[in-house]
Amino acid sequence: MDDEITVFLAKADESLAAASSEFANGRYNSCANRCYYACFQAAIAGLLRAEIRPTGRSQQWGHDFVQAEFVRQLINRRKRYSPELRTVLQDNLRLRQVADYSTDRVTQTQARRALGRTNTFVQAIRQD
Repeated sequence: MDDEITVFLAKADESLAAASSEFANGRYNSCANRCYYACFQAAIAGLLRAEIRPTGRSQQWGHDFVQAEFVRQLINRRKRYSPELRTVLQDNLRLRQVADYSTDRVTQTQARRALGRTNTFVQAIRQD
């Protein structure tokens, strides 16, 4: 399981680095996309560390499962992470949906905020 945690943390770091690069180059939609995935991948690492996995036939890391279980199990129940992280996945998902599926564009301010909360989220999981 440690190998899986390491892999997902590495993916989160890569996505975060990509988000930072996209922001620096003024590609705010792409930044928002990578911010969400950095948090998603870090959340999977956090769930694995707590020995929480998806069940059922597919046993895949679905977005709904990761978002719900991260908050329910690791923030609300086990108090493993700060309540400040409770809405990060949802906030970044909403912004990613604007970036990927809407005619609206993510602004520099929105991307900067997403990058800040993503840094905080990934660091919290890495330090656990």
